[in-house]
Amino acid sequence: MAAAAAAAAAAAAEVPEVLRECGCKGIRTCLICERQRGEDPPWQLPPAKTHRFVYCSDTGWAVGSEESDFEGWAFPFPGVMLIEDFMTQEEEAELVRLMDCDPWKLSQSGRRKQDYGPKVNFRKQKLKTEGFCGLPSFSREVVRRMGLYPGLEGFRPVEQCNLDYSPERGSAIDPHLDDAWLWGERLVSLNLLSPTVLSMCREAPGSLLLCSAPSAAPEALVDSVIAPSRSVLCQEVEVAVPLPRRSLLVLKGAARHQWKHAIHRRHIEARRVCVTFRELSAEFGPGGRQQELGQELLRIALSFQGRPV
Repeated sequence: MAAAAAAAAAAAAEVPEVLRECGCKGIRTCLICERQRGEDPPWQLPPAKTHRFVYCSDTGWAVGSEESDFEGWAFPFPGVMLIEDFMTQEEEAELVRLMDCDPWKLSQSGRRKQDYGPKVNFRKQKLKTEGFCGLPSFSREVVRRMGLYPGLEGFRPVEQCNLDYSPERGSAIDPHLDDAWLWGERLVSLNLLSPTVLSMCREAPGSLLLCSAPSAAPEALVDSVIAPSRSVLCQEVEVAVPLPRRSLLVLKGAARHQWKHAIHRRHIEARRVCVTFRELSAEFGPGGRQQELGQELLRIALSFQGRPV
């Protein structure tokens, strides 16, 4: 034990000061707190057997990966929209430079964050606008450009969350569903600085019907839909959604409400910044129970005068 502690101390001494601080709580960990403990967390067990599929943006289907037992088989995966090259490399560099002008707060699982939005207690379904003065000024053009794409008409975000991922910190985010009481139908995320993979899983019982993997041709999609030949348990499936650098991802429908999304540690190979925008749910929209509060949140958010809260 003494030798292990000494080794951990020696390793910590070699780490820059910025990598010695950790924001993990409970069962979540990162490389920093794992290094400080000098051992791997006991709950890091081998993953359960999972059948891996890869999302194809050309067809909108999840296709069995080469190493899967279901290579060559696929199922429809609706609710995902991927826009590549949403901005130029120069625009990306300037956007990240402006983010880095403000402090980043430590967060769970090796992430850092900047939040622009109301303070929310999701468990009690209460929120406060104090301290919230809008989305940042540098997001005005990003939001305007989003609205030019089919499927994003009328998208008016009231919250922006910037997350900073680093391989040195072992950054990741566990599988989760975003709240649906406050946040609306579309989740929009901008992937900056490096490519990664969004991993999606579903805990629902039952099976998914599989067809022969379609080509991008519309007639192939129609033929495949009417001829399911195999099935796989939902709980054994993971769908990988490749996210190119500078791409914009939209999740809605089943992909938003039924499939949890995560970023695995192994898929962070360089610094990655994710900018997620969230719109209001129907409860805060026109005719909703909290319409007036929703209007106030939109007024503040779209003033674009915000600083991280």
